[in-house]
Amino acid sequence: MCRNIKTLFNFDPPVTPEEVRAASLQFVRKISGFNKPSKSNEQAFQGALDEIADVSMRLLRSLETNAPPKNREEEAAKAKARAAERFGD
Repeated sequence: MCRNIKTLFNFDPPVTPEEVRAASLQFVRKISGFNKPSKSNEQAFQGALDEIADVSMRLLRSLETNAPPKNREEEAAKAKARAAERFGD
């Protein structure tokens, strides 16, 4: 139904609102069981999506760490290597 929701905190460059919204969409899809809601559920679905994206962005802005920011390309390469080891090329 949906891809894995990825970690968005402590990256350089920082997370974008589009990335937060995409992760929020995946979350709402997962918990609702709808890939695309019916017309009667669309307003509730979109409302939940908006609220979760807002709360997620506030959370990410409020978090603090002493760890250096992670590089997106390096983390993507590590994930690809883990997937290749797990599932094969």
